[in-house]
Amino acid sequence: MYRKIDHIAIAVRSIESALKAYAGAMGFQGCHVEEIAEQKTRVALLPVGESRIELLEATGEDSPVAGFISKRGEGLHHVCFEVDDLGEELRKLRNAGMRLIEPAPQAGAEGSLIAFVHPSGTCGVLVELCQPKSGRSHEFHESEA
Repeated sequence: MYRKIDHIAIAVRSIESALKAYAGAMGFQGCHVEEIAEQKTRVALLPVGESRIELLEATGEDSPVAGFISKRGEGLHHVCFEVDDLGEELRKLRNAGMRLIEPAPQAGAEGSLIAFVHPSGTCGVLVELCQPKSGRSHEFHESEA
């Protein structure tokens, strides 16, 4: 079951530069930054109500984010939906004929499991599905500020 929009991801060349706009000028608070080695990506998560903005920075030339930026420049990368059971959702999508980028869940930020649905089946939008660690919904907590 789809629970909510977990985050909207924006590919950036530099998280530090992007934070000048999002955390500085726009005033988003409570930034959580982490590196996802398996994805060759560094992320900054900024809470916005019940959702988040995720800034994506490549940590290597062969990162999917680096490829995205070299083809399209900085900008909207994907929309992520939180799900209760990622394995079950992937099974349903495969059975419906949707093209998946990964055949099985991968490691994501904050210990979550993630998988991507190819934009060819979602009207040109890259869609990520995430299942938070231990089934707990991603929520902002003051201790993250």
